[in-house]
Amino acid sequence: MDRHLVFERLHNFRDLGGYATEDGRVVRWGRLYRSDSLGKLREGGDWDRFLGLGVRTVIDLRYPWEIDGRGRVPAHPSFAYHNLSVEHRPYDQSRLTADVAIGPYLAERYLEVAEDGVRELRRALELIADAGSGPVVFHCASGKDRTGLLAALVLGLLRVPEDVVIEDFALTGLATERLVADWRENHPGRELTWPDFGRAPGEVMRLFLDGLAARYGSPAGYATERLGVDGALVDALRRNLLEPASVR
Repeated sequence: MDRHLVFERLHNFRDLGGYATEDGRVVRWGRLYRSDSLGKLREGGDWDRFLGLGVRTVIDLRYPWEIDGRGRVPAHPSFAYHNLSVEHRPYDQSRLTADVAIGPYLAERYLEVAEDGVRELRRALELIADAGSGPVVFHCASGKDRTGLLAALVLGLLRVPEDVVIEDFALTGLATERLVADWRENHPGRELTWPDFGRAPGEVMRLFLDGLAARYGSPAGYATERLGVDGALVDALRRNLLEPASVR
């Protein structure tokens, strides 16, 4: 199933609908999207396509300095914009060297975000759970790391199986070539030294989820203990994002 939506400038815009949960429910289509930077949107076909999705809430997970440098989604009365910078310890993947193993390295960075970005992650979950927020899109720069972490938390709380969460993360691999091309266009004269830049092997997400389980018993335990996610918030997420249970 190809869940990538086609844009000229966005390379990793995906619908999180259609995934089955462990209790037989299905995530609603057209309700929750993940993306690379919406700052690349401009007037024209891409902009019209985006507005046509009926998005009512945009969550930008980047640092304010990234937004200053690369821009944000253009303002529009049809949606609310929230900047929730979940990452608190900057690092530059482009300057890593070939000896850095992608799985352990990125999983450790994700665990740092999970510990540092508690307030922002909790607020993002609240926005996604709010039925009044309408369709939601959340994004970072490439739609891979910070975006992948939040997607994993949401899908996990909806009780989508971990193997499926990992498969969703790895779908960024379909966009890697274009994301790398974007980086080179935006950094003329600089060398990209890490051969794994832009890649998203499932091992990264597996190690991250295992790390949460080691610290908190499970990813759900992390959400409860560290983010303060309670039954009411989980129920709201499920009501907003899952198809109604079938009546038998």
